[in-house]
Amino acid sequence: MPSVRPKAVTSSLYDGHEDCLLIQDVAVAYNRKVVLKGVRADIRRGQTVGIIGPNGGGKSTLLKAVLGIAPVVAGSISLFGRPSRGMRSRIAYVPQREGVDWEFPVTVYDVAMMGRYPRAGWPKRLKDEDREIVERMLERVGMAPYARRQIGQLSGGQQQRVFIARALAQEADVLLLDEPMTGIDAATQDVILEIIEEQRSAGKIILLATHDLASASCACDCLCCLNERMVSYGSFQETYTPETLAETYGGPMIMLGRTGQQGDTHYHKRDADTQGASGQSPRTEPG
Repeated sequence: MPSVRPKAVTSSLYDGHEDCLLIQDVAVAYNRKVVLKGVRADIRRGQTVGIIGPNGGGKSTLLKAVLGIAPVVAGSISLFGRPSRGMRSRIAYVPQREGVDWEFPVTVYDVAMMGRYPRAGWPKRLKDEDREIVERMLERVGMAPYARRQIGQLSGGQQQRVFIARALAQEADVLLLDEPMTGIDAATQDVILEIIEEQRSAGKIILLATHDLASASCACDCLCCLNERMVSYGSFQETYTPETLAETYGGPMIMLGRTGQQGDTHYHKRDADTQGASGQSPRTEPG
């Protein structure tokens, strides 16, 4: 298993990290109970990091800590050389669908437009440019024809596409995705994987929290393995091993296949072997 060592502290806490997301020995606690500890990562532009682990292992907690809405009680998180809690406008967050109030009376267009608010200042004065960007992002995820529909009237895959559009409309430097593949159709999964690759190629930092190892095997070049602590962090080839997965999940795991030749790090589509090994049948819900 690859060892993970904290970087030496220089004269300035963030020296040499002005172009990355730096997580240093982070611990998070709720009501004095530590729920995640020992997280260390140096994530550069153009990297997609898969955050994997069992339910309750700290995947969502880590994303919220990066966003600045989880109580970090030890360590630090910086983005481009500054504390990440002051960089919210440069971080786009796609929450788990189960945490969204789908009965709230807003339309697809309204939700996507929320991605422009961090850039609009106060009061929120939206411009024609903002509307053009929102329309373009809805078109990108295939939801432009549904722009005036209330979000609760959509399928699960359509709802997820709307929140992806909102994140893209923000034009942020960091994209946090919390279980984006859960409860959606295969076509939407492919759209999300394509967007992850596009964002990576554009030099964005992507953190993908997922329990779906098939998705991680297709989309990620690095893995952060969590189980209330950081078990391992490193390149996909280093961390995607039977030993690391067993320690992360507390037992033996089925190894999934991966497309591409040895040494490849980025993938566009899920391959048939990977889908079959996941033990889950593709969903047929219209996207």
